[in-house]
Amino acid sequence: MTPAPVAVAHRGDPYRIRENTVASLRSALRGGADAVEIDVRLTRDGVPVLLHDATLKRLWEHERPVNALSFEEVRGLTDGGVPALAEALAATDGHRVMIDLPGSPGVRAVRRIMGVVEEAGAAERVYYCADADAMLAVRVADPGAEIALTWTTLAPPRPVLLEAIRPRWLNYRFSLVDRPLAERVHRDGFLLSVWTPDTRRSMRRLLEAGVDSITTNRVDVLCATRASAAAPSPDRPGSRA
Repeated sequence: MTPAPVAVAHRGDPYRIRENTVASLRSALRGGADAVEIDVRLTRDGVPVLLHDATLKRLWEHERPVNALSFEEVRGLTDGGVPALAEALAATDGHRVMIDLPGSPGVRAVRRIMGVVEEAGAAERVYYCADADAMLAVRVADPGAEIALTWTTLAPPRPVLLEAIRPRWLNYRFSLVDRPLAERVHRDGFLLSVWTPDTRRSMRRLLEAGVDSITTNRVDVLCATRASAAAPSPDRPGSRA
């Protein structure tokens, strides 16, 4: 029997609680998420924090870039709302965490982030996703790291790139994915993750295509859709009349 795709909560539970906050991550796990996806950037003083954008403007109404602020300044401007990576790892203890690395950080920044993961004892449950530049930095920093290479075109990654990054997953925008692409990815020896379908129709299509992981803003809906797809029906062999 094929395993059910992993349900990954995109930045927590953003339809209910502000994204990339501890409360949002906890809400997603209560909603049935198998894993959470978070975005990590460094403050001016090198503290990894949860934030997708380069600035605090969209979520917290402050224009300054996070890399121009100390951790204490970020905490003050957001009333403690932006957590350090260490806090997020503690709040998700026992669950898988996908760390997205926006902004193509270099090897030095990646090593700092990975150091916090190691200090938290979370290396075995953390994996990393982003574009090729960021994932090359991850591979340099840690030859054994688990990687989901984010890919945004139907043209497959070049073999030389795959050889350098050695991803376990290929991470596609959901609108690009159909059964032939899923079969190609699996044939090439990779797992297939997708982001970020938020409607039941899209989720059902991806489940039927055979993806291995779905990252969504509505993880409770995904979990219900996944359960419904797996439930016996009168039309399925072996189901009860």
